[in-house]
Amino acid sequence: MRNTAKITTAVLAGALTLGLTACGSDKDSGSAGADARLTVAATPTPQGEILTYIKDHLAKKAGLDLEVKEFTDYVTPNTAVQQGEVDANYFQHQPYLTDFNKKNGTDIVAVPGATVHLEPLGLYSQGVKKLDDLKKGATVALPNDTTNEARALKLLEANGLIQLKSGVGYDATPKDVTANPRKLVFKELEAAQLPRSLADVDAAVINGNYALEADLSPAKDALAAESAKDNPYANFLAVKKGNEDDPRIQKLAELLTSPEVKKFIEDKYDGAVVPAF
Repeated sequence: MRNTAKITTAVLAGALTLGLTACGSDKDSGSAGADARLTVAATPTPQGEILTYIKDHLAKKAGLDLEVKEFTDYVTPNTAVQQGEVDANYFQHQPYLTDFNKKNGTDIVAVPGATVHLEPLGLYSQGVKKLDDLKKGATVALPNDTTNEARALKLLEANGLIQLKSGVGYDATPKDVTANPRKLVFKELEAAQLPRSLADVDAAVINGNYALEADLSPAKDALAAESAKDNPYANFLAVKKGNEDDPRIQKLAELLTSPEVKKFIEDKYDGAVVPAF
């Protein structure tokens, strides 16, 4: 009887341990059912608006329970994905993500087939109406994150304002400027602050989403704007590596690149945001 009790206790303890281990494995894997809510981090414009359009008009029919969490910076959406606070994010391009992963030791990846749109970067000013009127010694504000600063400098170079060191890539900084005939002074600011800086600088290179939030259009208001042709800065859906095949992620990827979303982007943004699919 005593031996039987010992055996029974051992069996029960083993079963309990196995059950706890199995539960722990499910939790650690980050897996979720196909019907579970999908939470996506995004900057408000245009990414949050595009996702909200999907939530309101397309998600229910596709069997997707979508929640949108908006952030106004370029760091938190990635840290939230890495830490499992959200399932995915939609706000960035590949050069930025590559640099972010390298600097932060994160393993966030683009979801294949879920590249959605391009926001042309533009040079804006409150006091200058034409690029040729930008005076010598003018102060030009730039986004201070590595890839967007390089992107801004390349825009200035493409419009003849500066010249960069030959072969410089997506990590160019003002130190790589080899010719600056107008003696421009560069002021590095967080991307979200750039529209507010226009009152204090002669011009600012502003990311498309922040320009839109400030009612600035690359097509109508910019002194110079990026070309969409062969542009590597298209925005996509991103997840922590290993979650690319989550059925909820796949559903959202299909919706983000659907004809309905393409039409929504074209109708709403009038060239300030360009579909990339």
